[in-house]
Amino acid sequence: MPELNAHLERAFYERPTIDVARDLLGQILVSETPQGRTAGRIVETEAYRGADDPASHAARLRTGRVEAMWGEPGIAYVYRSYGIHAMLNVVTEPLGTTGAVLIRALAPLVGVDLMRIRRGLGEERLLCSGPGKLCQALAIGLDLHSTDLVTSERLWITPGASPRDVSLSGRIGISRGQDHPWRYWITGNPHVSAHRRAQSSAE
Repeated sequence: MPELNAHLERAFYERPTIDVARDLLGQILVSETPQGRTAGRIVETEAYRGADDPASHAARLRTGRVEAMWGEPGIAYVYRSYGIHAMLNVVTEPLGTTGAVLIRALAPLVGVDLMRIRRGLGEERLLCSGPGKLCQALAIGLDLHSTDLVTSERLWITPGASPRDVSLSGRIGISRGQDHPWRYWITGNPHVSAHRRAQSSAE
């Protein structure tokens, strides 16, 4: 088990969004609450770029929570999907430009029993196999929007081990920009969300 108190540095996030989305695979998302620590290895991500990406929130009005996408790289952009599920994104690119990576799935590592209680189910493979599921399992809510993942002791990403084999496809669950192959996952990992149609493999 890696040492989970270390934080990825800001320079990791201050890069092109596509690179960060790929490189987040294998890193470990950590959540610390009064109930205990939960953590999981990131096994699936999606990249969203700036105003030129029709699926990105940055292509809409620069208001409300979306303002975070122009903020410091390494902060959390948390929004509610369909009025139900919290979704965790990590802001990327240099300050003043836009980009974010959606964390789509985790492989549970720490606090699995607590995750089961929060999710109300027992099967480990399904605890964090989707962006809304992992937020519920790790108690990530809208209150953590704008959390600085580089300095926070509540929510952060710690260095892990980069995978050898990565698959990619178009993004899912969106109505525009599906053709961009900006969804990445660790090939063969059982904790990835249900959509596994790979277009190709990344070297």
